Amino acid sequence: MAGSATLTALVAAIFALGVLAQLLAARLRLPSIIFYIVAGLAIGPVSGLVLEERLVSPETFGGTGPLSAIVGLAVAIIVFEGAFHLHRDRIREAPAATFRLVTVGAAIALIGTATVVHFVIPDAGWAISFLIGALLVATGPTVITPILKIVPVRDRVAAALETEGIVNDVTAAIIAVIVFEVILIRGQPPVALVSAFATRLGEGLLVGIIVAGIVYYLLRYVDISPGDAPRNARLLVLAGALVSYAAANVLATEAGVAAAATAGFLLGNLDIPYKQEILDFKGDVTLLVLSFVFIALAALLDLHALAEVGPLGLIVVAAVALVIRPFLVFVSTTGDRFSVQERLFISFVGPRGIIPASVATLFAVRLRGEGMVAEADILLGTVFLVILLTALFEGGFARKIAEYLDVIPMRVIIVGGGRVGRSLATRLEDRGESVVMIETNEAVVETARNEGFTVEHGDGTDTEALRAAGVENAKIVAAVTGDDDANLLVAQLASSKFDVERIIARANNPDNVEAFEDLGVRTISSSMATAWAIDNQIERPALANWMTNPDQGEVQELELRNDGLAGRTLAEIGPDLPEGCLVALVTRDDETTVPTSEFTFEMGDMVTLLGQHDAVHEGMAMFDAD
Repeated sequence: MAGSATLTALVAAIFALGVLAQLLAARLRLPSIIFYIVAGLAIGPVSGLVLEERLVSPETFGGTGPLSAIVGLAVAIIVFEGAFHLHRDRIREAPAATFRLVTVGAAIALIGTATVVHFVIPDAGWAISFLIGALLVATGPTVITPILKIVPVRDRVAAALETEGIVNDVTAAIIAVIVFEVILIRGQPPVALVSAFATRLGEGLLVGIIVAGIVYYLLRYVDISPGDAPRNARLLVLAGALVSYAAANVLATEAGVAAAATAGFLLGNLDIPYKQEILDFKGDVTLLVLSFVFIALAALLDLHALAEVGPLGLIVVAAVALVIRPFLVFVSTTGDRFSVQERLFISFVGPRGIIPASVATLFAVRLRGEGMVAEADILLGTVFLVILLTALFEGGFARKIAEYLDVIPMRVIIVGGGRVGRSLATRLEDRGESVVMIETNEAVVETARNEGFTVEHGDGTDTEALRAAGVENAKIVAAVTGDDDANLLVAQLASSKFDVERIIARANNPDNVEAFEDLGVRTISSSMATAWAIDNQIERPALANWMTNPDQGEVQELELRNDGLAGRTLAEIGPDLPEGCLVALVTRDDETTVPTSEFTFEMGDMVTLLGQHDAVHEGMAMFDAD
């Protein structure tokens, strides 16, 4: 075991590398997991080749026992935080597809992967093949979340990927433990899997519900120090994550993952105080924990195990990523409101993460202790090869693939991060659009970022600042600063230099409206906007109040891109529309009409939907799907 000073220095170095990886990822707009893996390989296998001894090994942390405890608690925090973010409203974006992904899709992944491993890797018996298949079911929030942070896909796509990752982390961990203990070690028949799985899952769910109930009661009904309640609330929730995991694991191995996920999901969907403070705190803790565990596990990788599977392991990776994953995605999303491009993107984004890496490491140690060295090498080599290659390639190219498939929502650049800019960004992001703001004032930038917006610090009249914000991929540029000269220059640059499809500018002085319109820029005068708002309150107060409440009324205009609706009349489509959603207007060839029941839709029609907020968003998915 390393000395205390050496161990302290290594742990500090791993945390520092994790922070550096985060900064590089943000700067280069790549998933952070890529840099975690590179850093881990550098201080692990690579350092062992360059130096006489690895910088990091299991003995560094006192052996596999302490290391497994550290990894387990870290996984609890990561899974809890991911489930805490998973709200019921997001799951409703694609309920049928999500359910099939974690049931039918998981079964396809398990059986398909096990079959490929058994027939491709020499000496891989069915038991070890199914163990590998069980582990590689898990995609997980540890790898999906960093990708979704830099690839702002539509809510229905993100919801499907996030839910699949969290649920499959739980089921994969439990199934893998059961396969390992019941079949591989004890030699019991596969039928014993069902009862063992149900027992572990049930115990995990029960513990998670109990812990979530206790934490909720303490947060809602107990005075937890009025002087510092937000901090105590954050610590209480963190303790709940760790306690739920540890308590369930005492009852049954790997039941803790299910308990942490259950507690996180319940608390995230309950009305608890200081939720935003808890989210911010948990996010920061999770980033540190995630970076530490991923770098540490990559550092512990045994290159000999990779060499054992050799080129045949690449065939397994190709089958998992290019055959099994697309097949299970297309089966799971059949009949849902996903476009072909979105289904292809979901097929591509299936990297494996912490759960298979950590569990495979621990299993390999036990297999070697049982004298099953060949099985241990097959397990480690295959699992880590899939993790490394899917994380590097799928994580690294996710944004390029998303852009090629055109699954990133309409990008809007807002120049000006003041109250007007932030209010506009709030409404656009609520509709699922990808919004980037540009602001010169550092204090305003900090305020906007604290509110969760993506903000580029720079001058919107500078072409480099516009490029950095992604103007070349933007469909709309809105110049909403308090300076008309700046807004006019932004409009000129967006039109002449970047050929942006739609440009909208705010005119603070009504006398400047004509100058803007001479450029072909749609202009909103502050005085006219105020007059319209007052007129609406006078002449149509009910509609005005309904429209200004984002939780009630919603009006959205979008292009019809679902060829399944083209050629059908409104009377035929009407029964399929969500309850509370109406087709108010249709624009075709610059002519806008109120459609009758006999109106026949065509591809490219601009359709205006009116109704309740959630119903309109469901209707948008219906008209937008290819």
